[in-house]
This record gives sequence, structure tokens and C-alpha cells, in this order.
Amino acid sequence: MLDGAVRERIQPAIDAMGRGIARTGLSANTVTVTAFLLGLASAGLIAFEAYVAGMIVLLASRLCDGLDGAVARVNGKTDFGGFLDIVLDFGVYGAIPVGFAFADPAANAVPAAILVLSFYINGASFLAFAIMAEKHGLTTDQRGEKSIFFTTGLAEATETIAVFFLACLFPAWFPWLAWGFAAICLYTTLSRIVMTRRVLDGRAG
Repeated sequence: MLDGAVRERIQPAIDAMGRGIARTGLSANTVTVTAFLLGLASAGLIAFEAYVAGMIVLLASRLCDGLDGAVARVNGKTDFGGFLDIVLDFGVYGAIPVGFAFADPAANAVPAAILVLSFYINGASFLAFAIMAEKHGLTTDQRGEKSIFFTTGLAEATETIAVFFLACLFPAWFPWLAWGFAAICLYTTLSRIVMTRRVLDGRAG
């Protein structure tokens, strides 16, 4: 929901940083993998209850996640780069709740499992619609120029990161944040299903 507004504010700085990284010779895929490794490191720190350090490393991870696209726009985008970015992003988003589950299994394991399940279902709806959009020749630039069709929703990257940051700042809140955000993700999935039915029925007509 907030990705568009956030993107509009930070994109000029991200593009400038991306151009600087591209001049060093680093590829967009290298930045993507770096974002993933930092995300795993963040989850590891959280698992050992180093929550503030985990939050800082997660911020670095998500900054790299924004920079890979900027680098790709300079060096040239590839389909594999778009694929890798999406797969590794989902890896990071799944790893953080697992980190909280390891940090306090008694309190966090079940909420973390439900949150990861909601990510799985939401991600499936997102990717399935992207396949249908490709099949029907649908395009959008709502979230910038992407390798696949990006559908918007109540639960997007900005909201996910905000929830993780709050959980790092207030670890005892994690169960409630996880349950609440899982509900938001499932609502986003339901709204995407309704939207997909409407769009595809319209195309069929």
C-alpha cells in the first residue's frame, strides 16, 4: 500500500547510488545476492536476540534490494536478474520470522509459522497473477519498471519491513505483530483473488 509513496520519495537517491555502484563494475545480481546474505545475517542476529543489530543489518539488506534495480537500469536489465531478485526477496522475508521463532520458540514459533504461511499464500497469489498478466499481455508501471507484473495490495514490502522493524524494537510484541500482519497478508490475498477474477472475466468478455 505504501510502496508507491515511499518509492517516489527515495527513488532519486537510490538511482544516484545505483549509478555510482554501476561505475565500480559490480553487477545488479551481485547486489541482489548481497541483499539476500545480509537478510540471512539479520535473521541470525535476531535468532541470537541481537535485535537492534538485526534491525540495522536488515535495513542494509533492504537498501541493497532497492539498489539492484537501479544498477540494472544502468547496466541493462535481464530476465534472470528479475527472477533472482524475487526469489531471494521471498527468502529474506521468510527468514526473519524464523529468526524470531528461534529467539523465543515458546512465544514466537506458532505466530512465526502462521506469518510465513500467509507470506507463502500471498506470494503465490502475486506470482500467479503475474503469470496470467503475461499470458494476457497486461502491463503496469505502478511500482516502477519491473520484470513481471506487480500487483499492489495492503501488504507490500514497506509494510513488511515496518513490521519487522517494530518487532526488533519491541521483541515482546512479535506474536501480536505476526498475527496481525498475517491477517493483513491474507486479506491482500483475498482482494487479489477478487481482482484477478474481475480482470480475467473482463478479458474473456
